[in-house]
Amino acid sequence: MGVPLMDLRGQWEPLHDRISSAVDEVIRSGVFILGPNVKAFEVETAADLGVAHAVGVANGTDALILALRAYDIGAGDEVICPAYTFFSTPESIGAVGATPVFADIDAGTFQLDPAAVEAAVTERTRAIMAVHLFGHPAPMAELRAIADRHDLILIEDAAQSYGASLNGVRCGAIGDIATFSFFPTKNLGGFGDGGLVTTNNTEIAERIRELRFHGSKDKRTFTQIGMNSRLDELQAAILRVLLPELAGWNDLRQAAAARYAELGLDRFVELPGTAPGADPIYHLYVARCQDRGAVQAALKAAEVGNVVYYDTPHHLQPVFADLGYAVGSLPETERASRECLALPMYPTLPPADQATLVGALEAALVPIA
Repeated sequence: MGVPLMDLRGQWEPLHDRISSAVDEVIRSGVFILGPNVKAFEVETAADLGVAHAVGVANGTDALILALRAYDIGAGDEVICPAYTFFSTPESIGAVGATPVFADIDAGTFQLDPAAVEAAVTERTRAIMAVHLFGHPAPMAELRAIADRHDLILIEDAAQSYGASLNGVRCGAIGDIATFSFFPTKNLGGFGDGGLVTTNNTEIAERIRELRFHGSKDKRTFTQIGMNSRLDELQAAILRVLLPELAGWNDLRQAAAARYAELGLDRFVELPGTAPGADPIYHLYVARCQDRGAVQAALKAAEVGNVVYYDTPHHLQPVFADLGYAVGSLPETERASRECLALPMYPTLPPADQATLVGALEAALVPIA
């Protein structure tokens, strides 16, 4: 591939010796589960995000399940969420026995549409699960107002948005509880799976700590049915090396997004929108195409990486067929699934590669009206 969709080696290679040293220290210590690096990482991320508590868990999906379980959300409950997102969002709701209720998205930002969320509230609704999709903050002020009006829990699925903020407040510090993923391709990605739950609620944080460790504080007394979902000590050690670099990497992503606009990419696709007060960090750079097939063909011919995410939204997935959603029930979600295309985005993306992408479209396509 001449221009890859993402290539994270450039941000990791300068840190190779520090990462190797951190891993070696863990190995020499012989402490691999809930050791000093996990504890330190929890303190460091809590301070970085501006929350009282951060709890390391095994992965981002477990983080969502644990967040729901901490609030006793389960059978008979409904949780409103988008259908245009990674599967772990509705999967976590189903995993605890609750029902995902899908609401439509805003056409410009791909985030939950507050009016659609309000319309989806029923007497069974317990929570709103907002997803900061592609590294752009969801409309949290509007969703907070809906949650307060109906006495609902507001959950942030912040898996794609570590470092993003809304009106100066970090994603992960806005709702009642938030979750992160450290999958390797995330903005803050480890060298394997990892996750985090954040909250300002001390009681909920303590419950998460018990739930992640088989429902126990001490391995002897078990107060609830929990899970085995702990952030690995090796991953925590690596993430501690990476965390101080993240702000600079996110700045580079934002610069690359601005460069696409400067190169005139908007002559051929609709660029990602930014809501007022939002500071996105472009986990993915997702453009909207009038003719996605033509854009993909032009990029393929020039060996430029691209990928379609979420081309079958979750309300139309077989696993949720019994919920009764029909084609056309979430029009903006379905339009995004037909039109959106992820283009190359990573911190060390060369400007020349971005110029190659735009040049490929210039050579093959007529500018959009």
